[in-house]
Amino acid sequence: MIFDELTLIDDVEPHRAAFNMAMDEVLLRSATAPLLRVYRWACPAVSFGYFGLLAEALRSAPEREPIRRWTGGGIVLHGDDLTYTIIVPRSQRFCAEELRESYRIIHDVIATVLRESGARVQLSTGAGVKASNSCFENAVEHDIVADGVKVAGAAQRRTRWGLLHQGSVQNCVGETRFATNLARRLSARTAARELTGDELAAATELARSKYGTDDWLGRR
Repeated sequence: MIFDELTLIDDVEPHRAAFNMAMDEVLLRSATAPLLRVYRWACPAVSFGYFGLLAEALRSAPEREPIRRWTGGGIVLHGDDLTYTIIVPRSQRFCAEELRESYRIIHDVIATVLRESGARVQLSTGAGVKASNSCFENAVEHDIVADGVKVAGAAQRRTRWGLLHQGSVQNCVGETRFATNLARRLSARTAARELTGDELAAATELARSKYGTDDWLGRR
């Protein structure tokens, strides 16, 4: 197990893209223990990394709702995927892990959960030639692949509050019990809860003032 204890939020209500990104930031700022959030999308979306370009995301998926992530990485299509966030407060020893190693550890757990669901997956051993800015066309080291095709990737950000790890699992398995199974693999002591009214209100305001603005989407 990675964590001594873990809070699970299986966020079953679909949300708009800006709200989903805002909620991750709200939870990161306030978490006092490791937290797993699994969430859904109210409409098809395309996310792109903090240093990415809105124009590239729009060219890739012009019919989808665009959103800039706080983490890095490439362009990811959302709607039919399994999306999750792992938040680790700065006080946790896991935050001392080097970025590549923390990525490997989390993806090793994800791969185990997928195998238990019947998927034949493994961790990628290295990056190939970059095919495009689409995240799932480019497997980097420790991504999860099935028959050479990337099915799970993620991006991380280290902040003064702790570690934010945002991941997506695509074209692999359904979402049945994914949240519970992943939580139990991350920690032997898990406590499930719902989002609070204060968290919902804070994320709604942050989506309005930051993630849903033209300034955020178009920043360079």
